[in-house]
Amino acid sequence: MCGIVGLLVKTPALRERLGELMVPMLIGMTERGPDSAGLAVFGQPLPESERKISLYSGLTEDGADFNWLGLSHELKSHLGVSAQVEAKGNHAVLSFGLAPEVVKRWVKEHYPKLHILSTGRSIDLYKDIGTPAEVAARYGFAGLKGSHLVGHTRMATESAVTPDRAHPFTAGEDFCLVHNGSLSNPNGIRRMLEPRGISFETDNDTEAACRFLEWRLREGDDLETALQKGFEELDGFYTFLMGTPDKLALIRDPFACKPAVVAETDDYVAIASEFRSLAHLPGVKHAHVFEPAPEEMYVWNA
Repeated sequence: MCGIVGLLVKTPALRERLGELMVPMLIGMTERGPDSAGLAVFGQPLPESERKISLYSGLTEDGADFNWLGLSHELKSHLGVSAQVEAKGNHAVLSFGLAPEVVKRWVKEHYPKLHILSTGRSIDLYKDIGTPAEVAARYGFAGLKGSHLVGHTRMATESAVTPDRAHPFTAGEDFCLVHNGSLSNPNGIRRMLEPRGISFETDNDTEAACRFLEWRLREGDDLETALQKGFEELDGFYTFLMGTPDKLALIRDPFACKPAVVAETDDYVAIASEFRSLAHLPGVKHAHVFEPAPEEMYVWNA
């Protein structure tokens, strides 16, 4: 059992309050996922020539044993590129004007203990073990700004409780997915994708779904086509919530075994596993509140 939350603000003024509105949503899902939590937020994209990666050091809770500024200095020394670092404890977002694969390869060679959590122009990602309230406070979720976000609280059922197995999962650039449920064929999906050069970093079934859908997007599918192929290939019980730079998308399996509720107003679209995580939102009493139908696609533009 896990909890999912999503929030997309339609009113530009609410972008400043995105994190503030989200934190009670995430904490409201504590009973569904007390062992770890995470969040991916989408903001103003960097210029076309720039990218950023989200990193996790895993050394200490406050990050005191890792020199993030030193990392940026070494990057400039080795690759000749200036990088900006925004550090929050043992996480950091590193921005640079270079092909991301070059930087990620350098990071893996020189700092093998660092975990690369996300890549793109728009996405920042934080995830860690601990209760949702602890993780939200540790990384200052209440101060996050942006157009939309995807969050998750985890109760582990099929893999270890570690930061890398927490959600959201990412693949490619600016794509993330959170999952409530259980897939019955993740190993089959892996066997399909690995000969195509797609590698996996965990044994979590959610990673298989994330990499499958992102692969379809890279192959040229639009989001809706990729999701339709997901219905055809991904077997099990699931509610998936996904983020791209300009969209928030929700689907449930054909039996709709895992709960979800949506509240939509002129100002926002909010999604959670249970309504209690939406009850604090402004104007929710007048929102259009509904349960998403099984095997239907719900896609909102940011």
